[in-house]
Amino acid sequence: MAQADALVRQPRTLATSTPPRRALPGGASRWRIRVTDLGLAWLLPLALLGLWTLGTEQGWLSAQVLPPPAYVYETLADLFSSGELWLNTAASLQRVLLGFALGAVLGIALGCAMGLSRRVEDYLLPTFNALVQIPVLGWLPFALLLFGIGETLKYVLIAKAAMVPVALCTLQAFHQAPKALLEVGRAFGFSPRQAVLRIVLPAAVPTLFTGLRLGFTKAWLSLVVVELVASSEGLGYLIVYGRQLFQLDLVMAAVMVVGALGWVIDRSFERLEQRLHKGWGQA
Repeated sequence: MAQADALVRQPRTLATSTPPRRALPGGASRWRIRVTDLGLAWLLPLALLGLWTLGTEQGWLSAQVLPPPAYVYETLADLFSSGELWLNTAASLQRVLLGFALGAVLGIALGCAMGLSRRVEDYLLPTFNALVQIPVLGWLPFALLLFGIGETLKYVLIAKAAMVPVALCTLQAFHQAPKALLEVGRAFGFSPRQAVLRIVLPAAVPTLFTGLRLGFTKAWLSLVVVELVASSEGLGYLIVYGRQLFQLDLVMAAVMVVGALGWVIDRSFERLEQRLHKGWGQA
């Protein structure tokens, strides 16, 4: 068994080793490269902000179409000071995190079931691929009849949106497991559980986290859609409320918060993926 572990670990370390960093030009420090990369990343957002400001000041964009950035900033400050921003953000985060957790667990379980059994995959995958083509809004009328307009409706639709990419990426991870290492595991008497834990999962970390990131993105988009349709609190509700009152500064403020939170959580998934990937490679 020790020899089998050594054979399994050696290719995995090579496959998941950290890619070499680019050479430092002219002896430049890593700090300078990071500052340069950060500046390039902010170049396009700052250019768009400048065009937005210039367009509103020069009259190219009417305030009824797009409010000036100063108005949006003032609205954000008012929402922050009044506590309304925290209340609606907390409601949205609770919905998306619980719905995403439920969808991720179901997606991983379904993907594992199809990945471990060819017969289960043959039975479920065609129907699953057909049902996932229906968007969240397509399920909304049917879900309203089953669950009403309460919180359960939101959790179910968010979980459905997150489950699809997680399940498909989990199944793909099983299909991408190194065949040679699986043969080595069988030769040394690995049980199916040992093969999954020691061979499949280490090789599947990037694919699984890709599914989790896509699943969260789908869950976040579905959250906003559901809150736009049926909610009395949340960031989606703020967007609808601002539209109904023709307060476009409120709409833009809520949209910016939605984008910022989604970006932060996506980057958190990326950092966690890198740490786990590095941990598997050093194991």
